[in-house]
This record gives sequence, C-alpha cells and structure tokens, in this order.
Amino acid sequence: MALSTKEQLQYLNNGIFAEKKLPKFKEKLLATEQWPLSPQKLEVFQVNIGYMCNQTCKHCHVDAGPHRSEKMSKAHLQSCLDILKKEQIPSIDITGGAPEMHPHFRWFIEEASKLNAEIIVRSNLTFLVQNKQTRSLIPFFKEHKIRVVSSLPFYKKSRTDSQRGDGVFDKSIEALQLLNAQGYGTNPDLILDLVYNPNGAFLPTDQASMEKEFKLRLAKDFDIKFNQLFNITNLPISRFLDYLIASENYEDYMTELVNAFNPTAAESVMCKNTISVDYQGKLYDCDFNQMLGLPIDDSAPKNIEEWNSQALGNRKIKVHQHCYGCTAGAGSSCQGAVID
Repeated sequence: MALSTKEQLQYLNNGIFAEKKLPKFKEKLLATEQWPLSPQKLEVFQVNIGYMCNQTCKHCHVDAGPHRSEKMSKAHLQSCLDILKKEQIPSIDITGGAPEMHPHFRWFIEEASKLNAEIIVRSNLTFLVQNKQTRSLIPFFKEHKIRVVSSLPFYKKSRTDSQRGDGVFDKSIEALQLLNAQGYGTNPDLILDLVYNPNGAFLPTDQASMEKEFKLRLAKDFDIKFNQLFNITNLPISRFLDYLIASENYEDYMTELVNAFNPTAAESVMCKNTISVDYQGKLYDCDFNQMLGLPIDDSAPKNIEEWNSQALGNRKIKVHQHCYGCTAGAGSSCQGAVID
C-alpha cells in the first residue's frame, strides 16, 4: 500500500536515522558549514502542469499515471508566463506526468515561445507516438525549437520495459527515430537529451561513461543520435520509496546515500537556481519537495499569485532526508550529475 506524503516524511525522518544514528541531512550541511542552503540567481522556472500520464512507471516520484486527473488551470499557466516575462528567467522547464497531455499544452508552448527563454519539455516519448495527432507534436517541437528531455531507462528492451511497462521501449525507439528525422540530435538548434534512472536500489554509474555507452549502442542498434545523457539518482519518494520498503532495500539504500554524501555536490544542488511550481500554482524549492508536500520557506510567497522575487531570493531552502539523493557521489539534478 502506497504511503501518503505525511507518512513518507515520517518514515524518512525516523527509521534508520534514529536506529543507526545516521546524521540527518541538515546535520550534514552544518558539519560541512553549508547550512542554511541559500538561493542564487534564478535560472530555471520548473512548472509541473499536471500529474496525468499514459504510463505508470515503477520509480516515478510524481506517482503519475492514467488515474491522475490533476492539471494546471489556464489562468495559472498565464501567471507563469507573466512571471517569466517580468523576471526574464532564462529557462522554463515543463514537466508532469506527461505534460503533452495537458489540454492547453500547445497554447502554453506557443505563448512561451514569444519569450526570450529556453523551453524544456520533459517527455516520456511514448505519448508522442500514440496516434496521428500526438505524432504532430514532433514537428511542433521543431517549429518552436523545444529542448526535448526524454526518459529512457536503458538502451535495452528488457530493462526499460521492466521499469516502465511492456512495449515502452519499442515506442520510445520509434519516437526517438522520428525526432531524429526532424533534425533532433544533429541540428544544433534542436537539442535531444536522454534521462537514465537506475532500475534498482543503487546509485547511477559515471555519467560520461554511461553517455558514451548509450550513444554507441543506440547508434549501432537503431541509428539514433542524441546530445546528452542525464544520470538521475532515484530519490526515496513515492513509488520508489514503496519499492525500497517492500524489497527490504530501504536501510541499505539510505545508508549508501548518506555515506556517499559529497559536500562539493551539495554546493551545486539545483534548488539553488530553480523554483518549482505545482499544478495549483504553489511554489516549492524543487520538484522533489513538491511531491513530498514540503512548501517553500515561510518568509517567501507560497504561490505564483503572490510572486515576490526579493523575498524568494532571501529565503532559506527547505531540506529533508531525501536530499541525500541529490548530493551523493557526483550529485543529481534534473540536468543530471552536478559535478564532473
């Protein structure tokens, strides 16, 4: 049975941290003289426009799927555009669920394209090849020079389907080939990145070597080209936390994250230059805090309608034990490892 967000926080706050006397994340930051974490210049405006998805992935920290109906209102989407225009934030990162399923997705992209900002769409790939209408999103992406960040757990069918569902790999390959046919991965204006998540209770391997391996195998087997591979550590949230508990891997995995804490990675965590917005317009320090229901610091505005850049810039970033996932080894962010 899935844990509620409140139960997840309680589990992360107690459990082995009390039994094994492991340091909590705040204590690690204090020990390395990095508490409190403070924001730097805002560079990424990440907006989760809804939890609807055509897939139900085992590791999903959003708990997205066909059963979810939450989506951002057009009024809130417009508020996001107004903030982007006013603040001149260089990058808008659109995520979900499958963000392409939102009824106002194309309108939002068209309006965002009028701004001087990079537009990132995080796609699960399979939605793009569901039918003729969804396939038309691929030339639409090209028209608006969208940076496509695509989920592909592995370059082999068995591992991808075991994590994301039967048939996902074949559909993902088809979508990647269609993107390549439009110039993605080869045209410098059409960036195609892939995201790798481990399919078990272990940390990702070196990002550079994994990218090289992915490029060789995808080119050889499917004639697919892409720009970068992002290694993202699975954080102990939602379905992945449920998996860790059910498989009795939670204790070992959290111990590994704590032992792999890298103070250099902590200096470059994504919450320092990112704001996360949920489908209701509420503000968070990152997408992971959003999914755990950890609102932004009380000193800062709670939603986009009360946006105040000065107050947001002076806030303290809220942390919890899941943050170890972003600071283990080479670190992890929505753009992959944070240090070379």
